[in-house]
Amino acid sequence: MTANTAPVLLDLEPLGAAHFARVEDKVAALMRTRESVVAMQGEALLPLEACIRSAVRPGSTALNIITGPYGETFGGWLRSCGAEVITVTAPFSGAVGPEQVAEALRAHPEIDFVSLVHAEAATGNTNPVAAIGAVVREHGALLMLDAVASVAAEPLLTDEWGVDLCVIGGQKAMAGPAGVSAVSVSARAWERIAANEQAPRRSYLSLLDWKERWIDGGRTALPHAPAQLEMLALEQAVDRIEAAGLDTVIARHRAAAAATRAGVRALGALSPYVTRDEDAAPAATTLRAPDGVDAREVVAAALAADRTVPVQAAAGALAKEMIRVNHYGLAADRAVVLASLSALAAGLRALGITAGGTDEALEAVGAAWDAVLEG
Repeated sequence: MTANTAPVLLDLEPLGAAHFARVEDKVAALMRTRESVVAMQGEALLPLEACIRSAVRPGSTALNIITGPYGETFGGWLRSCGAEVITVTAPFSGAVGPEQVAEALRAHPEIDFVSLVHAEAATGNTNPVAAIGAVVREHGALLMLDAVASVAAEPLLTDEWGVDLCVIGGQKAMAGPAGVSAVSVSARAWERIAANEQAPRRSYLSLLDWKERWIDGGRTALPHAPAQLEMLALEQAVDRIEAAGLDTVIARHRAAAAATRAGVRALGALSPYVTRDEDAAPAATTLRAPDGVDAREVVAAALAADRTVPVQAAAGALAKEMIRVNHYGLAADRAVVLASLSALAAGLRALGITAGGTDEALEAVGAAWDAVLEG
């Protein structure tokens, strides 16, 4: 009989309020905020929906910025809250600019809530939050930011950018758990939520419940039994980032994105789906399949060559045309990017698709990686 080498996950000491609060404080430091941070016991869609349902009242007007599928999800929630929704969109191959946001705000001065995704891992793009935040702040609306795919992959300056509601999850660049998430709430946002008679109460979606039963009491007594394993994993993820250095972790993600894009361009046949380098998310790179070729066939052929690489087809309407290379968390690694490009090259060859030399592509990967880390 072999010895059981699995980590001991049972019979742990209870996670007390002080420890729970300490994890929240570590998350707040990572998010660069001095505002209230609440760790919520669920995947990041939980606090994202909680933010919208807490802060958006019937009859209000919201601006929803769409550069990917999560922005589309927010629009549905906003409408179900009774808000009129003004939409600003950009092709999934790019980003929304602050001038588009400013134009929408001028055309609809009644807008009092703006929802934005920082980076869309699903579409591989990222938005200029600092510039958009300045426009929203000047207008006076609340800004909600989905930073799940950006935290630890690129700078996230919650307070400096004027973000009122900022949601993160641990499962991407933080290389942590998916079952716990966190939201920072500004003083302005708390005022708006408290004034909203339709804000959820006695509900898993209630931010006000957390404020009254946890924050207002000095975070001395938890209002429920905490998700202990997920909270401990979240803490370890934050601690590992701190030990490595946040700037170092961000640089690895930037290098992974630049290297993937350079390798794909050298390989040919495939091309970056996000056109401009400055619009490309550091967490994942999306690729456009060759004309007339189903992206899912390319992915299947690549995975047949190497099942370990983080390559997948897009979901939904983009499944036939978009390939996604994930390079977040522990996959923001030079060897992983090299393996991904090798597998894609092998997959293209297996399908009889002409592409450039693999050696040239891998050389481009290494040069781009070094340029970012040495720059």
